[in-house]
Amino acid sequence: MEGLIGLVNRIQRACTVLGDYGGDNALPTLWEALPSVVVVGGQSSGKSSVLESIVGRDFLPRGSGVVTRRPLVLQLHKIDDETEYAEFLHIPNKRFTDFAMVRKEIQDETDRIAGKSNKISSVPIHLSIYSQNVVNLTMIDLPGLTKVAIDGQPQSVVQDIENMVWSYVEKPNSIILAISPANQDIATSDAIKLAKEVDPQGERTFGVLTKLDLMDKGTDAVEVLEGRAYRLKHPWVGVVNRSQADINSNVDMIVARRKEREYFATSADYGHLMHKMGSEYLAKLLSKHLESFIRMRIPSIASLINKSMEELEREMNQLGRPVADAGAQLFTILELCRAFDRVLKEHLDGGRPGGDRIYGVFDNQLPAALKKLPFDQHLSLENVKKVVSQADGYQPHLVAPELGYRRLIEEALSYFRGPAKASADAIHNILKDLVRLSIGETHELRRFPRLQSEIAAASYEALERFREEGRKTTLRLVDMESSYLSVDFFRRLPQDVEKVENPAASAKDRYTEGHYRRIGSNVLSYVRMVSDTLKNNIPKAVVHCQVREAKMCLLNHFYTQLGKKEGNQLAELLNEDPALAERRHQCAKRLELYKSARDEMDSMAWAR
Repeated sequence: MEGLIGLVNRIQRACTVLGDYGGDNALPTLWEALPSVVVVGGQSSGKSSVLESIVGRDFLPRGSGVVTRRPLVLQLHKIDDETEYAEFLHIPNKRFTDFAMVRKEIQDETDRIAGKSNKISSVPIHLSIYSQNVVNLTMIDLPGLTKVAIDGQPQSVVQDIENMVWSYVEKPNSIILAISPANQDIATSDAIKLAKEVDPQGERTFGVLTKLDLMDKGTDAVEVLEGRAYRLKHPWVGVVNRSQADINSNVDMIVARRKEREYFATSADYGHLMHKMGSEYLAKLLSKHLESFIRMRIPSIASLINKSMEELEREMNQLGRPVADAGAQLFTILELCRAFDRVLKEHLDGGRPGGDRIYGVFDNQLPAALKKLPFDQHLSLENVKKVVSQADGYQPHLVAPELGYRRLIEEALSYFRGPAKASADAIHNILKDLVRLSIGETHELRRFPRLQSEIAAASYEALERFREEGRKTTLRLVDMESSYLSVDFFRRLPQDVEKVENPAASAKDRYTEGHYRRIGSNVLSYVRMVSDTLKNNIPKAVVHCQVREAKMCLLNHFYTQLGKKEGNQLAELLNEDPALAERRHQCAKRLELYKSARDEMDSMAWAR
């Protein structure tokens, strides 16, 4: 079973190396699923002394204020060799046999990441200690809870520490080691207060009382240690650490352990509890419980690993791989262009929304624009008189005012130029919008903002050419109607002219008012006939010149230019969005972590 703790230790170290140590919700996390013993306590609660007693070595920085400013992941490994040594994860292959240097390295590494201004950092330090005087155990030492910031500390330090500690103890896979001084009321204990909030039933909390030897005479902590003052599922453990005088005089930790055993053995208050007291008992208790806890969590950890690997591999496939080879770059660019082209065609052909907007132009906007043309004003009685009189000149037509008819018709037909151009412009704007949507919906393109912009620019340039052709063609349709009038239409009209008999009538009243009205009505009928023709033919011209061309050859010019580009120019087109590149890098690292964890678990005999 010692292999279980070792397994978690190896996975935990891999987590730290690959950046998974909590706080990053953007990626799957294995760190939070790993069972661990989290050590919490207020400042001056004796937390550091408890850890050193469990290890049997002086190795932690000491001082006033917030001494522990980064999480310390302390992994203990029991070995048969008499030589004790320590290793830091951030200094591979270097063994420390002088534990005073271990203390210095913890301090230096804390300053390196958190700075020297008493700020805290969530990036953990990993320390492994190998000794025949320890049990297999992993603990995470956190900054001591405090109520006020002292000189040199930022005002936020109180809340920052509480947030950090809370983030560790709230996880259901955390075993809470709540350390409280016995010479203070347990009801005021910072560690117990916090543990109670996240573990109200006390199911994963171990209570530790320190400083039993410093209690006032005539008082004891029996009610707490026996679980009557504050009940936990697990037993309370009392410890007696070295005094400050012992620390100052460098009393050996092995000697201190012996003194602790003697204290409980000879204590009138705690003698009956002596077999369940002391730092050595605490270490064995925690080691046994951690092993059991890990065994219980193994199935869920394995399930998490498999599920997370599937998620990461799926995302890696979506993000794609970097493209380095010039031939592969050209192939990739062409494939991405084809993917974009497919999406655009789906919009136009009805597979995606958008094409219906084109139909809306022809079915609603164009007919509405044609109806709004000012023919009533143009063919008003006054304007008909004016145009016909100007066309007749000084001598009226013998049969009908043909030139007047022609001028009225030509001027009326010129109004169709506006809706014709507007139709081409409206379809152009829709096509531009569909290009923009299609680029955004082509998932493979999201990696390459430069290529997106190049495809958009090439598409817009092509659409501009198509619009010009669409405008020319629709205007040509209008001009064709103006260039040749349908004679049969007018041959069917009555040809008699009702002239005014009064020789004193003005030049502009050469015909009767009824005749002028009939001229206006005849012209309006002809114009309406042309309107019906254009209402049918303008959409055909626009679709042929713009929509059809967008479907068939939108990127043809871009492809031609692409074939002329050098390898470095192709590479520039495939410059990735830095955020996506970083995301892929982080996913790859996290996937590496999960594969490593899976291999570790597969190597265990109990997993086979």
